[in-house]
Amino acid sequence: MRISQLEAIAAGGGRIALWGWGREGHAAWRAIRAHAPALPLTLLCNAAEAADAATLGDALLACETQVDAARLSACAVVVKSPGISPYAPDALAAAAAGTRFIGGTALWFGARAAPGEVAAGTVCVTGTKGKSTTTALLAHLLRCAGRRTALAGNIGLPLLDLIDADADAWAIELSSYQTRDVAASGVRPDIAVVTNVFPEHLDWHGSEQRYVDDKLALVTQARPRIAVLNAADPRLSALALPHGEVRWFGREDGWHLRGDVLHRAGDAVLDTSALPLPGRHNRGNLCAVLTAIEALGIDAAPLAAAAADFVPLPHRLQTLGTRDGVTWVNDSISTTPHASLAALDVFRGRRVAILLGGHDRGLDWQAFADAMRTAAPVAIVTMGRNGPRIHDLLQPLAATAGFSLHAADDLESAVGLARSALARDALAGDGVLLLSPGAPSFGAYRDYTARGRHFAALGGFDPDAITAIPGLGIA
Repeated sequence: MRISQLEAIAAGGGRIALWGWGREGHAAWRAIRAHAPALPLTLLCNAAEAADAATLGDALLACETQVDAARLSACAVVVKSPGISPYAPDALAAAAAGTRFIGGTALWFGARAAPGEVAAGTVCVTGTKGKSTTTALLAHLLRCAGRRTALAGNIGLPLLDLIDADADAWAIELSSYQTRDVAASGVRPDIAVVTNVFPEHLDWHGSEQRYVDDKLALVTQARPRIAVLNAADPRLSALALPHGEVRWFGREDGWHLRGDVLHRAGDAVLDTSALPLPGRHNRGNLCAVLTAIEALGIDAAPLAAAAADFVPLPHRLQTLGTRDGVTWVNDSISTTPHASLAALDVFRGRRVAILLGGHDRGLDWQAFADAMRTAAPVAIVTMGRNGPRIHDLLQPLAATAGFSLHAADDLESAVGLARSALARDALAGDGVLLLSPGAPSFGAYRDYTARGRHFAALGGFDPDAITAIPGLGIA
């Protein structure tokens, strides 16, 4: 859908609304106003957001602070912020009544090409884990290749803020909340990358199967010219796509790792052990990036070494520094048990105290508990709303698996308990205090960034110095 279509719908008496007034909602308003200054809009939001919107001085923007099925059904099109689930009862009722829900991603793609056409140079990246690092690394290497590249999307810059921009290539991160928007736009992405798929965001999607279906819509419904998929992921390796070409990474006939050595088919290309990509999973992301670059028609092998200059993203296995012989690691982006296991694997062989827990999305922690039987850290501290559930699951294992288990009320007390655990029989310089909660931050914090900033402050590190995402925008 294009913004011009919104104007046509409004001219025919249809009501156009924005739902949500966060970063994406603001971007949608700016883009629509830039292209349709006379389009009447309704903003569905809370009272504080309505007060903020009133400061814009937009006489054609009406605010409503009550959102229900009737109000949504009165709209022809609702431009919805990604964090709002279309599976909520009011949204489902409105959709059944004929309201069309779209997101900013659909509007941006609608502006790039006509329905059925490929938006040249667009590389959409999704996956349960690793999508941000993969997207940022992709932008970095494309820029090293001399391509004017945009880095945008879920990573921190809404696509609609770049609706009128030009670039040779687009490195676009998409969450599972946004992937169906690409298909809804009717415009095909050039390349679609999926790093992995395992359960996440079940409260938004409503079920594990719906989450998987929504995540994979980027390749099953959006019809990319080329899909780049992880051969090591069971769901992806079993996927049969009805259209387009598939290129695999993590397989011996393509980009893959043998130990720490990066290979292109049978050719050794680079020792990855010194790259600023902590964990084998992150080096696997390099394989995804190089495969996507080749899909764009660029020789990727000469670019692999440029990964050494990549600046890692904040809140993703981010080493903050050392205090009293303990290394502080901020992995606040970790929102699944799988992510917490991957983080522990990075520090295998070191004395780790891990902080677990946060908002309870109902994810199953049994696989994490099973792994603790043979690969437990020195200490586990649970916290947050799902902390008691995790604690109860781990309690029977603590004595036999040889880890100490603690329960905390909040992050500050969790840090104190972890530091005390590491101080007992500590080996100088070998301790790791790891925030990898395996759960969202909602309730206690605005987002994972706020949680990571608080963690940094508790360690005596400057929160402002550790939070900037390098490379956003076009360069």
